[in-house]
Amino acid sequence: MTAFARNQWYVAAYSHEVGRELLGRTILGETLVLYRTEEEGTPVVLHDRCVHRRYPLSEAPTRLDGDRIVCGYHGFTYDTTGTCVYVPGQKRVPRTARVASYPVVEQDSLIWVWIGDPALADPQSIPRARHLDSPGWVTVRGMEPIDCDYGLLVDNLLDLSHETYLHGGYIGTPEVAETPITTEVDEGAGIVRVSRHMDDAACPPFYAKSTGIEGRITRWQDIEYHAPCLYLLHSRIAPVGVLPEPDGSDPNGFHTEITYAITPSGDGKVYDFWAVSRDWATDDAEVTEFLRGNNHTVVMQDVTALNLLQKTLGTERTGYQELSINIDTGGLAARRILARLVEEGEKPVEKVQ
Repeated sequence: MTAFARNQWYVAAYSHEVGRELLGRTILGETLVLYRTEEEGTPVVLHDRCVHRRYPLSEAPTRLDGDRIVCGYHGFTYDTTGTCVYVPGQKRVPRTARVASYPVVEQDSLIWVWIGDPALADPQSIPRARHLDSPGWVTVRGMEPIDCDYGLLVDNLLDLSHETYLHGGYIGTPEVAETPITTEVDEGAGIVRVSRHMDDAACPPFYAKSTGIEGRITRWQDIEYHAPCLYLLHSRIAPVGVLPEPDGSDPNGFHTEITYAITPSGDGKVYDFWAVSRDWATDDAEVTEFLRGNNHTVVMQDVTALNLLQKTLGTERTGYQELSINIDTGGLAARRILARLVEEGEKPVEKVQ
């Protein structure tokens, strides 16, 4: 099991998911309730259990009264800081009547939450995915819960050779598995980069049907994994022989940004937030719906495979030794970084005198 790095930012939801309806999520085993304030629309994240009898605050008939959340079981009422401001049948509110509130940042159409020590929550450390809500980009997105260790999803996304076999007929072609990778690791920043550049490859249906390209293509896959949560795949395709301009621009190429937020829900459970963004054919609704449906199919193929893999690993004999090869270089580097983040999060914080 991959241990959790608690003093890190994780995606809890897409911006559009959080409103005046109460939303429940579980991150690193912590149950959360999310909503927005009435006037400013600021996201709020509180612990999703009333202090009185542990009723889930995300469940009906719990409701909002202005910016306060009223427990649907006995009426305990909390403000946006988690402080209880009303209890039934008495004027005095017990000093311990409060629920945890969590640092939260809304950025790039994502709601990020910090589960660890609030004093360490630095919004400037959140990695960017500007394409998700920048002008000139169109994005399709979704989220699928997977019953697997989140480390398995990290492995899956950092080794795209599986596209050839698991996603054949959608995004996979023989060249993906056959092309060697290059890997760069920035241990200090917690970033893993894996690149696969194919100079002459078949055009998979995912791109052939959305771009109209016929024949062979150049295909570049450049991954950035910002541990522990954000994964960016910078994808570029173009007809074979079409090269970028000297200034680096690529008017005849098609650039697609594929984003995943990998958020552990609990032991053996992960939220798989996925998005496909493009800056081409942005007015074509048919392309949008094709990419939405096609990528959802690909994601569900991963979900099925990872659910099965989790069950299989749970039945392995004692002493089983995992085999890794060159294509696993990025995933192994990510494991090292995740282990370091966990270790650093467990160290006591030194107080400045």
